[in-house]
Amino acid sequence: MISRRDFLQVGMAASALVGASGFGNWARLAAQQTLTQDQLLDFDTFGNVTLIHVTDIHAQMKPIYFREPEINLGVGENKGQVPHITGAEFKARYGVADGSPSAYALTYNDFSALGREYGKVGGLDRVATVVKSIRAARPDALLLDGGDTWHGSYTCYQTEGQDMVNVMNALAPDAMTFHWEFTLGSDRVRELIEGLPFAALGQNIFDAEWDEPAESFESYKMMEAGGVKIGVIGQAFPYMPIANPGWMFPEYSFGIRDERMQEMVDEVRAAGAELVVCLSHNGFDVDKKMAGRVQGIDVILSGHTHDALPEPVVVGDTIIIASGSNGKFVSRVDLDVRDGRMMGFRHKLIPIFSDVIEADAEMTALIDEQRAPYLADLEEVIGTTDTELYRRGNFNGSWDDLICDALISEREADIAMSPGVRWGPSLLPGDNITREDIWNVTSMTYPNAYRTEMTGEFIHTILEDVADNLFNPDPYYQQGGDMVRIGGMGYRIDITKPQGSRITEMTLLKTGEAIDPAKTYQVAGWASVNEGTEGPPIWDVVESHIRKLGTVTLDPNTSVEVVQG
Repeated sequence: MISRRDFLQVGMAASALVGASGFGNWARLAAQQTLTQDQLLDFDTFGNVTLIHVTDIHAQMKPIYFREPEINLGVGENKGQVPHITGAEFKARYGVADGSPSAYALTYNDFSALGREYGKVGGLDRVATVVKSIRAARPDALLLDGGDTWHGSYTCYQTEGQDMVNVMNALAPDAMTFHWEFTLGSDRVRELIEGLPFAALGQNIFDAEWDEPAESFESYKMMEAGGVKIGVIGQAFPYMPIANPGWMFPEYSFGIRDERMQEMVDEVRAAGAELVVCLSHNGFDVDKKMAGRVQGIDVILSGHTHDALPEPVVVGDTIIIASGSNGKFVSRVDLDVRDGRMMGFRHKLIPIFSDVIEADAEMTALIDEQRAPYLADLEEVIGTTDTELYRRGNFNGSWDDLICDALISEREADIAMSPGVRWGPSLLPGDNITREDIWNVTSMTYPNAYRTEMTGEFIHTILEDVADNLFNPDPYYQQGGDMVRIGGMGYRIDITKPQGSRITEMTLLKTGEAIDPAKTYQVAGWASVNEGTEGPPIWDVVESHIRKLGTVTLDPNTSVEVVQG
């Protein structure tokens, strides 16, 4: 008799062959370049439960360009596994045709040329159209938001998240979990949560003093759809006080807490849950490991690492869904739940091509209302770019090259550091750079651009620490970002080495001399987690630099030599 795990694996194989995930049909249509809204939204309703997943929107309400990573390396058991394949390898894995809309949506290749052909992506008014279409077919579909929602734009900063709360309330999720939201400060987070008309979930959000679940957040929510009882368990970002300033939310502690996750799964099962869904902001590799350790989760809706996968990944009896970022995709998952078990599924990663999907008029009006008080500031042109500006990639992105150049120039530094965050839209060559564009890649509540002295030895220690966050073979020691970006300095990294020996051949680029461990260098950076960091906000530093340049032109960054073993 076939096991449930074998059934799911066979279902995945069939999905790849006949398009049961929805991607196969999309890929063929994309290759023909005949996409329409009806084709993007086409889905054979299946089973009795529908989940809709969005995550890592990062306050992007309007259509944008967003380039997927060129490099996204995996280590240990995840080496060469999705989502750690990109470009040609990714296209071969999923049957994506060169030059197609699907190639544009899912890979970095020929991004500028395809961007001009196919236009921008995302826009929450287009997302609203997709959600309403799914709800028309399945009125009790559950919409679940994976977090990183109230962060990442000029208006979100100015309104302390209120603009995104207003827009998302109109979209009417059933639940959300959290990460960057906490950088609004715990008082503001609690204030916003108290007014939410949906569940705020995080089984791993604890009261730091009492080491017990925090009162403001529910561990799970029991829901019902299609006559099925569903337990939705929240999993907030586990590494908040490490990756972000703990002084902004000192009363909370986090962690993966997979033992408690198992307790919550058992609890919702005992309460009658026939389907268990984990709404997660762990990051994909952490979710894979957790799926192998916690028994009884049917679906993990994965967030944080911004991966967009056209097929679920199956671990044991659990399917893991990755829905991208910045409002670029919406995932639909239909499930057949019978006799208390998930018997099958269909899945579709829906790309939000903003020129194809019609905007929902009510949502457009609401978005414009949020932006209206700030429109003149948002639209002011600061300069232009001759270079494709993007952020994603394990070691560098041209946006961060520009930010590092600005820090060196404006702060009179030898070396610059920019955090390896994954949020931030892209721009095409020839585009104007507006103030909104600058804020889209710099907006945070601890933006001060510091200037300090560091020894070569201390710089090496920083690089080694960040590299271990990214390349530790154990996913539970990874924080899900990318390597700190460095300006003014080159280095060699062997990702197969243990911590302390990955980084070598550090070189000061302006002189070509090796970095001296005992020598002191002037270093500028931003996004320090230390309280009381002094300096101008990074967006002012970058704006001043771009104004002086007029037109941004960047050479390819070849300062990091990567050894993969």
